[in-house]
Amino acid sequence: MAKQFPNLEDAHRRFIEDQHIFFTGTAGPDGRVNVSPKGGDSLRVMGPNRILWLNITGSGNETAGHLLENPRMTLMWCSFTTRPLILRCYGTATVCQYGEEGWDDLAAHFPAHRGSRQVYDLQIDMVQTSCGYAVPFMDFDRHRDTLDQWTNKKSDDDLHDYWREKNTVTIDGKPTNVPLFD
Repeated sequence: MAKQFPNLEDAHRRFIEDQHIFFTGTAGPDGRVNVSPKGGDSLRVMGPNRILWLNITGSGNETAGHLLENPRMTLMWCSFTTRPLILRCYGTATVCQYGEEGWDDLAAHFPAHRGSRQVYDLQIDMVQTSCGYAVPFMDFDRHRDTLDQWTNKKSDDDLHDYWREKNTVTIDGKPTNVPLFD
């Protein structure tokens, strides 16, 4: 039932735009595989073979660390409504960290967020759809604002201290290159 495509088609793009959550998967050459849910207004389809997504400060930073060693990334969306469908985009990604060259141009595609930490740039080499028949029905209520509230209570120095404490290495001890400020 799975179908593969060399790029995103218009129907794929519309499906992505209708979803409230997506999942990202990465892995280094060894250690743990990371799968992480993402939501909010943090993803942009830039063309048939390119997606950008904005990463906000969080408890870990696995994706950034994995991409330093292995640029492979998979993004996945599931329909929880009437039409069963799973869509995956496979490819290679680069990371642009806050403050690096190119940051302003990439971050401009998203609403400003004080906790913005990275923008990931996925170059898609394959799109795959599958049935999604076993994905449950679920209703969307609203996006959580917990992360926004947490971030808004922090000063810039507090956020950078948090990055230093929680985001400089992966759970396997690999560097993430998150920017450190004095």
